[in-house]
Formats: sequence, structure tokens, C-alpha cells
Amino acid sequence: MSDAIRRASGLALEETTVTALRATLKTTADEVVQAIIDEVPSYANALSGRMGATIRRAVRTALGNYLDLASGNATGGDAGGAAYELGRGEVRDGRSMDALLSAYRVGARVAWRCLAAGAVPAGLPAAEVAKFAELTFAYIDELSAASAAGHADELAARGRAQERHLEHLARDLLAGAGPDVLLASVQRAGWQPPVSLTAVLLPAAQTRPAYRVLDPGTLVLDDLPDATGVLLVPDADRSHLLRQLTDRTAVVGPARPWARASASYARAVRARSLSPDIRDTEDHLPELVLSADADAFADLRARALAPLRTLPAATAGRLEETLRAWLLHQGRRDEVAAALFVHPQTVRYRMSQLRGLFPDLASPHRVLELTLAVGLGAPEASGAGPAG
Repeated sequence: MSDAIRRASGLALEETTVTALRATLKTTADEVVQAIIDEVPSYANALSGRMGATIRRAVRTALGNYLDLASGNATGGDAGGAAYELGRGEVRDGRSMDALLSAYRVGARVAWRCLAAGAVPAGLPAAEVAKFAELTFAYIDELSAASAAGHADELAARGRAQERHLEHLARDLLAGAGPDVLLASVQRAGWQPPVSLTAVLLPAAQTRPAYRVLDPGTLVLDDLPDATGVLLVPDADRSHLLRQLTDRTAVVGPARPWARASASYARAVRARSLSPDIRDTEDHLPELVLSADADAFADLRARALAPLRTLPAATAGRLEETLRAWLLHQGRRDEVAAALFVHPQTVRYRMSQLRGLFPDLASPHRVLELTLAVGLGAPEASGAGPAG
């Protein structure tokens, strides 16, 4: 890099000129640093104290390397490498590349003024002054480019590291990790915990596109089993979230305190297992409650509806249908008849049969069991499992 600049300029300073300029390096470096402090607000405090002394030495070193090049000596050190590391350090110190480029522009102007003021009295021919200026600014441009590359690489590396930390946090949340583990993950990721998180299940291919239109604090995983992805959306406005996902094959779980996001995820997974058509789990709470323990629900139906097993299948089906309507309409005969499209007298007859089969039909506990047993699906003659 530096040798190419020297060859392009065709400049090789006399030793007497270089010696005179080296004698002014400390003063030149101090003026460069002071000008940067005065003109670039981001460095007003950064270049004071021990850090200021370190930067001044770095500026003197860079100027010394430059004079090596200007004198035809290309072994003056790796200024480009130092500039690259400076760009990386700016990211760590929280400064933008704009601030560093401004500092380079100010430094180039002041360095040229100081070096030119020393070079001409030291005998630099007027014809060489233009080449000296060209080399000065080309050198600064090379340093700027090296710093920009370091800055960009550090940002990219930090972005990748933070993305890994955020993914790790999302996995800890889905796994229901304990408070200490979650807080450690939060700190590593630099993530600000919200009040609540809402889990959204999507096909993996839709996860990243959906993520881009949601809150930037959303956590995302797109490599779960069965080609599934999940978004954990902070403090979501539910109706707005559902509208944002209108064109997606999404299942939206309930909002839960952020540390209990696994509960929202588990409900969304269970809802998807019930039906591919479920989008909002809040619209299907009865089905989710009754399917939470499928074996328990099957046992409840078998026990609660056991008296129907003694009847022919068709009769048992009609009576279960009538029982469901009777429970739903709280025993109002005309409403039950309308729901079943039968005469009220038919309802009265069937209810007489049911009361014979269930002598304790007026018991609150019996009503609760039967309500749960016939609460979903179509009647089944056997009553041996969940209807539908």
C-alpha cells in the first residue's frame, strides 16, 4: 500500500529535508491532536489525559512512517495496520466512522500546513511541493480507508456476536430457563427486557421476512424442528400484531411476562397441533383447555357418559346431542328444540330418558362433568373418547 503511494508520486525527499521535518514531529502531532479536539466534538474528552498522550504518540508514529515513505524508505512500519485497529477501537469506544473521518480531514489539513512550513525552508524545491502535497493527502486517504475497513469489520463482528447472544437468549426463554440463567443471557445480549413477550409460530421461510416488520426488540429463531420458526414479540398490541401477520401462516400465542415466554410458545405449539387453521390462540381457549391432557379428557368422557353405552348407537347419539343443547341453553326447552330442529315435546321426552340415565342430573358437579364431556365435537355413541 505505502510503497505504491510513493511510486505514484515520484517523490523522494532529501535527507536534510526529512531530518528537519522529523525535528518538528512532536509539535506537528500536538497541533494535529489539538485541532481535532477543537473541531470534532466527539473527541473533545476522548483525547485528554492518558488517552490523549497515547493518541499523540500514535500520530507522531504515523507521521514518522509517512516521512519514511516520502524519503524513499518503504520499511517505516505498518501504518495501515495501525489505522485498521484504530477503526476497530472506535467501535469499541462507541464512536461512528463519521467522527473518525472528520478527524482525519482535520489532521490532514493541519499536518500538511505544518510539514509544508518545515519542508520549504529546509530546501524542498518549489516544483516538488505539489508532489509532496499529493503524497500527504494520498497517505491520509489510505489511512482513512484502512480505518473504515477496521470499523466496518468490527461492527460486523459485533453484530454477529450479538445475533448469537440473542439467539441463545431466545433458546433459553423457550426452554423455560431459570431467572439466573435468563438474566445472564440478557446481559450478554445487551437486550432490554420488556414487560411481556408473545410467541408467534411460523414456517421457517416466513420468519425473517415477518421479523423485519415487527418491533426491533423481537427475538427470532428460524431453525426449530419441522422447519418451524418462532418470534418472541415484546409488549405487542395483539390486534395490530395479528394484522401485521395477515398474509403469514402464523399461530399467535398469549402475551406472558417476558421470563415466562415458554408458556406462550407452548400454547402456540399445542394450538398448531390441534388444527392448522388456528391463528389466534385466544379464540380457541376452550379447545385448548380440553386438549391440555387428552388422556384425562378421554377418561372424563368415558366415565361421565357411561350410562349412554347401554343404548343403541343411534339413540345414544341423539341423547348426547340433546344433552349438549340442554346444557348450552340452560334447560330452556324451546331454545333447545330450536337448536335441534325438533318439537319441544321431543325435547321433553328425551330429557325424561336422560334423567332416568343420570339421576343426579341436577347436581352441580354432575353438570360440570357433563358440560366438559360433551363440550366439543359431534356426539359419539360409545362416549369412549373426545368428540371430534
